[in-house]
Parts: sequence; C-alpha cells; structure tokens
Amino acid sequence: MTYEKKVASAIKLLQSIPQDGPIELAYSGGKDSDVILELAKMAGIPFRPIYKNTTIDPPGTIQHVKDMGVAIRQPKLTMLQIIETKGWPTRRARFCCSVLKEYKIWDRCIVGVRRAESTARAKRYHEPELCRIYNKNERVRQYLPILEWTDEDVEKFIKERGIHCAPIYYDRGGQFHVERRLGCIGCPLKSDNGRGDFKKYPKMLKAWIKAEKKYLDTHPNSRAKEKFGTAYDMAFHDLFTKSYDDYIGKVHGLLPDADIDPKKYLEEYFGIDLTL
Repeated sequence: MTYEKKVASAIKLLQSIPQDGPIELAYSGGKDSDVILELAKMAGIPFRPIYKNTTIDPPGTIQHVKDMGVAIRQPKLTMLQIIETKGWPTRRARFCCSVLKEYKIWDRCIVGVRRAESTARAKRYHEPELCRIYNKNERVRQYLPILEWTDEDVEKFIKERGIHCAPIYYDRGGQFHVERRLGCIGCPLKSDNGRGDFKKYPKMLKAWIKAEKKYLDTHPNSRAKEKFGTAYDMAFHDLFTKSYDDYIGKVHGLLPDADIDPKKYLEEYFGIDLTL
C-alpha cells in the first residue's frame, strides 16, 4: 500500500468510529501520537486527546503535551510511590503500567500502535480494530489507524503536515530523528534494561533506589528483601545481570569477575553518589 493510500485508509477508519459516545485519543507525547492527533483532526471527527501522565517521561514531554492542547490525566500514584509500595518493576512484573497507562477511560479509543515498532507488536497486532480488556473486565474498542505505517511513512507525514514533535526527537542541530522513541525513563522492557536512561538521568536512578529502600524497609518479610537485602543489590540485579544466579555469582564470589560491591559499581557506572 502506498503512503497516500495509508493516509486515506487511516482517515476512513477514523471516520467509521461510532459517534454515539465520547472518543478518547490515547496521546503519549510521542511522534506516533502526534500523527494520530493530526489524522483525527483531518478526519473531522469528535474526539478528546488525553495524556496519561506516567510521571517519568523525558524532560520536555509535559510541555509538548500542553503545547499540543492535550488534556493531562494524573495517576493515582506516581512512579516513585508505586516503587515505595510495590517494589522495583521488572520485565516479569510490570505492575506500573496498569497504574500509569493501561486503564479504561471511555468505550472507544484511538491508539498510535504500529507493527513496525517491534517484533512483539507485529505478532500481537493484526487488525486495525480490536477489543482491549483491562482490569475488572473493562472493555475498550480500540482503533489503530497507523498500524501498518513504517518509520518512513511517519517521518514523511510529520514533515508534510509541519508537525513539531517532542524535544527527544531532535538533536542539538535541530535535526529530526524518526528512529528515536519516547518512553518511560528506566523502563525494564528496554533492550538495555533501562541503563541508557539512567546514564542520561542518574538522579532518577537515585530516586528509584531511594524509593526501593523505603519499600524494603517497610516490607522486611518480602521476597525482594530476602533475596537482595538492599536497594543497591536490587538495582544491580535488574540493570546488570541476566538472572538471579548471575547476580549471586557476581556479587558473592562464584564467577571470575565476582565480589562486586553493587553500590560502588552503580556509582562508578552512572557517575553519581548514591548515598541516601
């Protein structure tokens, strides 16, 4: 399908959404959200763009959201409060998402998901319209107008429509980089487990560790306390090891590069004093 046909198809899909109730446009502040926002305007349909504040998006995101005229919905708990009450999120325990992003607002929602974003999304999403079920059996009809769009399609549309995206997509010279992605700082689903984010924003890492310490102090019988003991050990495990056995080997002398002091290692790697 040509670029022109993809744009026309996206607008047609949006115009097919029943208008007998409110329509949410799930706006993240990212480039794909900017695209679906513009497409919805072109489609001439009634909708309300809503940004679910994760409290850990990159600097400049909130201002961009405001500049785009998008409503901001605050979460019941901030990311740091979630860590304080539930512990450090991991690939297998992404409890933060249900609190910060994945919940129902209205019955119909426009989403900027693209299959080209990842292999996982390519396997999961096949149709531009689907039923999403959230907690407590809450059903939402989702519409994915740019599901089959490539990075090239997105970049062309942004330049063609004169859209200015969030700061993260531009280098110091003002050059737009479509390959960049906006997401939660420190997300454990990233290929480097979030290390790159914390390298760029080391103060955020310190805040996470402080929150994790509070969780461990208030949950002395938790599995995390039993396995890791300190927030530094927990952070080192999630950011630098492949498994619990790998962590044990590196920290407790069972591997060649063993006897690592997690706090010291983290401080040297991220260049920040992590003393709480």
